[in-house]
Amino acid sequence: MKTMLAKVRAYLDHRRALGFQLKSEGLRLLEFARYVDALKHRGPLTSELAVRWACLPKAADPLWRARRLEIVRTFAKHLVLTEPSTQIPPRHVLGPAHRRRSPHLYSSAEVQHLLRRAGELEGRLQPHTWQTLIGLLASSGLRISEALHLKVSDVDWKQRFLVVRKSKYGKTRLVPLHPTALRPLRDYAVHRQKLFPLAEYFFVSERGTTLARSTVGQTFDQLREGIPYSRRPPRLHDLRHTMASRVLERWQADRKRAVNRILILSRFLGHSDVEDTYWYLTALPQLLAEAAQRFALNEPENS
Repeated sequence: MKTMLAKVRAYLDHRRALGFQLKSEGLRLLEFARYVDALKHRGPLTSELAVRWACLPKAADPLWRARRLEIVRTFAKHLVLTEPSTQIPPRHVLGPAHRRRSPHLYSSAEVQHLLRRAGELEGRLQPHTWQTLIGLLASSGLRISEALHLKVSDVDWKQRFLVVRKSKYGKTRLVPLHPTALRPLRDYAVHRQKLFPLAEYFFVSERGTTLARSTVGQTFDQLREGIPYSRRPPRLHDLRHTMASRVLERWQADRKRAVNRILILSRFLGHSDVEDTYWYLTALPQLLAEAAQRFALNEPENS
């Protein structure tokens, strides 16, 4: 009889062959499989096993537990096709697996604070890298991973757009640049070119290498010091939320409002579903209030 590890590996190979990356999900499933095999379990997957593993460690956040169970549940739904005795864990038995937390919406003063702190970093290139990176994220709404993976050849200076390749869900899209965003990018490119003429990636470290995500997180922790918050510290990703929310805010103030325009923003941000873009209506209380008022008046937003 196959071990659970062998079953998980076969499942991951199958799904990845279909184009699914399953990075974090794959890691969690391998952890689950090793846990089950360590118990010397050789029977079918059971709900009891799945729930027991999902609840580890005991001090874990409830959302984390629910997400772990959801990952195993998806695997079980696949496994039951060839092993009918497989038990599929009940949905939401540990609560919801997903919850969007309210983002920190940066004020103009807070963005300036980040830029000023970035300019105080040490190094020949690091201050310029961080000021340009923050400015790009704030003006374009790119995901941080998208910005870090930008290559020198992905910036079209003539047509004024970025090519974001194989981003989330494997999609590639063009992101137009406002003229005010183009000049800082060009200035940075010139400075980087002098130091590292053979650099492949647009944003690079002091050694000319790609920026490590862990290093980026540590540096941003320093830059955000001094920005007040209530529940959780501001994130770099919140610059994307801020950009999207401010765009919707401007559209709502315009006579045309956001009717038939939200789909444009959805594609600009690289969302796979326009519902993900509508979520930004909840980020600003006034946007949510206006949306509720339009609903009450039977004037729903059209996508």
